[in-house]
Amino acid sequence: MIPVLSREQSRAFDRLTIDRHGVPSLLLMENAGRGVVDAIERHWPGRPLAEARAVVVAGLGNNGGDGFVVARHLLLRGASVLVFLAGSASKLTGDARAQLTAMTGVGLAAREVGDLAALRSALAGATFVVDALFGTGLSRPIEGGDAAVVEAIMHARRPVVAVDLPSGLDADTGATLGVAVHADLTVTFAAHKLGLLTPNGARLAGRVVVADIGVPGPVIDQVDAAAALLERSDVARLLSPRSVGAHKNSAGHVVVFAGSPGHLGAAVMCAHGAFRAGAGLVTVATWPEAADALDARAVEVMTARLDRESLAASIDAALARARVVVMGPGFGKDDAARAVVRYVLSRWEGPSVVDADALAMFPGDAEVFASSKGAAVLTPHPGELGALLGSDAREVEAGRFAALASCVERARSVTVLKGAHTLIGAPDERPVINASGTAALATAGSGDVLAGTIAALACSLDPFEAAYAGVHLHGLAAEAWSRAHGDRGLLAHEIADEYPRAVAGLLAP
Repeated sequence: MIPVLSREQSRAFDRLTIDRHGVPSLLLMENAGRGVVDAIERHWPGRPLAEARAVVVAGLGNNGGDGFVVARHLLLRGASVLVFLAGSASKLTGDARAQLTAMTGVGLAAREVGDLAALRSALAGATFVVDALFGTGLSRPIEGGDAAVVEAIMHARRPVVAVDLPSGLDADTGATLGVAVHADLTVTFAAHKLGLLTPNGARLAGRVVVADIGVPGPVIDQVDAAAALLERSDVARLLSPRSVGAHKNSAGHVVVFAGSPGHLGAAVMCAHGAFRAGAGLVTVATWPEAADALDARAVEVMTARLDRESLAASIDAALARARVVVMGPGFGKDDAARAVVRYVLSRWEGPSVVDADALAMFPGDAEVFASSKGAAVLTPHPGELGALLGSDAREVEAGRFAALASCVERARSVTVLKGAHTLIGAPDERPVINASGTAALATAGSGDVLAGTIAALACSLDPFEAAYAGVHLHGLAAEAWSRAHGDRGLLAHEIADEYPRAVAGLLAP
């Protein structure tokens, strides 16, 4: 897994590198700026820098200093470069001042932004723009003249390269601080930042490249990273080829409490996801009227009928078969459904995946899962998590990492916060960020398939491992489908149908 740093951890990394390991800060800035130019050349290989007209917009802090290095190296590689400074050069200090002097020494002057007319004219003729206004240190809204500069950059509609972070993106939360630059390429330094790995951060950052600034990896490991970015190898190591003696019972039996009249598809998708992810047996425990329809529709899936007049006995009969349980997809939220979920939480000692309606039953009461007899894996989208915490989706999206931590603490359960860069948290574990997936996953039933996927993997893995492996596999399947079909039109069952090939790819030597 790859370390992901917060704003304060990025500062701590810089201090550690400079003070303990003796790497001069000016050298770090030099390496960072050169890394940006290297990334630009790789990102647009068909656009030689010698033919490019670049506009660098720099701020008064170290991000601006990085921008001066970028400008100098662009010039050295043959580009035509204009540099604009959002403020007075007299306010520059330290390394940023030194890099301005070095840039001036090779013949580049920084023009202070005045009435914006010169900047707008330069932007209109640019091949690309380098945003070096604000970096990880920004924690206040961009306002006034700085906001006008950001708006001028965006109004120009030129390709944008962001230095470390798109200006206006909060490094910790991924929220927009007033206004923000929308970049095509973001070159961040030494390690990923939390804010880049959020839905809003991904939208603003475009393609993200981590530039090597000359500091060995073990130095980053000395910083207690806030989160970890999941890699294919992390999932591959959890999987292994099946034994020749494997049979359906050894593969695991998933029992799904799901489905109700008009919402049977959710149960079908969940069961399909579990089968495709490797479960040997799947039973859907549901209401008699839904079970009748399911029997006529699903071939591989077994059914168990829940008797409203003898609910505990019928639940116990279903649980007797299970290795892992799923609760919620299309199950309903009436008193009977609530009674089933509460009963399973209080009696079932094995792993359970709690999704959809089984989450919506408990607004503001995440603590109910802390008393679950077995290990629970909660799989909310932002709206469901907001309701569970007594807030709403907007508040969750404004602080995804904080919302995840709150749910893990209150529910004492593995929590999967779905969305672009899905987050997976667990008690006493560092949060994991998933990097797989595509926009094609915005389709009905996708979450139901994921719930079944995690349950199937939990037949043989620790619940936290099953959660992050299931999320990653779900994303890989969508990527495979999108390579053939594009970013829309994916049907939920098609996600599951890609699993066998995705697993085979992970297991390939």
